[in-house]
Amino acid sequence: MIRIDPLEVSTGKLHGMMLGAIGPRPIAFASTVDKEGSPNLSPFSFFNVFSANPPILIFSPARRVRDNSTKHTLENVIATDEVVINIVNYDIVQQMSLSSTEYPEGVNEFEKAGLTMLPSEKIKSFRVAEAPVQFECKVNEVVSLGDNGGAGNLVICEVLLMHVKEDILDANGKIDQYKIDQVARMGGNWYSRANMGMFEVPKPLSTIGIGIDVLPIHIKNSSVFTGNDLGKLGNIESIPEINKAKDFVNNNSDIKDKIQGANLIEIHKFAQQYLDKDDIQTAWNILAAIQ
Repeated sequence: MIRIDPLEVSTGKLHGMMLGAIGPRPIAFASTVDKEGSPNLSPFSFFNVFSANPPILIFSPARRVRDNSTKHTLENVIATDEVVINIVNYDIVQQMSLSSTEYPEGVNEFEKAGLTMLPSEKIKSFRVAEAPVQFECKVNEVVSLGDNGGAGNLVICEVLLMHVKEDILDANGKIDQYKIDQVARMGGNWYSRANMGMFEVPKPLSTIGIGIDVLPIHIKNSSVFTGNDLGKLGNIESIPEINKAKDFVNNNSDIKDKIQGANLIEIHKFAQQYLDKDDIQTAWNILAAIQ
């Protein structure tokens, strides 16, 4: 076995090894607002439940390793003492991943990820309407674990109200572990689907994904594309230029023959086949060529 002394390796390497070893980890999809009421949404895999009486959840927004800065979520919970923790299932995993992009302060991640803001009943932070379970919480305490990059901050949350979608319940009114279809975080780009096994979700661009909110209307309002499809389409740096997209299509006769004379729904279904294979570039060229 190799030996890793935390004092002898970089924080980045230690962080990667720890996350590769400790998993799958549940995901706290944390929704907050700042003092002015502007919403923020971000996922955290340092998360779990720690008590039922009182009902306590804890998640940890760590300081960024690269520059030791803090995340908007941490700043918001300190300022407002509240947070909604939404549970992530497979249906929204791509949108959740897109929301983790480090957009500038003031950008609404709900809009970028194409998720619906649902008013809470007891706090100001919004719930994610698409999440199967949502916890409205007050923040009892924030415990700083250090001042250096990579240091965690334990956000100790007391559940004030829990919302559960009826369609994930079994005949006895309990949460059906197959129906809830939860996902969990592993190392690198890997996730685990609780009722299926492992799958991979590429991380958002190291630059800035355009977001679902700026997708063309015919794509954003499509009856074909799922939230995961839109999450993939929104995680590009820019939409292909129409002339380059048309050149791509014209140079690929099988694609050209398939979309020539097809209606919009048929074209969307064809592009979706490439999205299912994670061939985002081809899907985008198909869609951009019909603008």
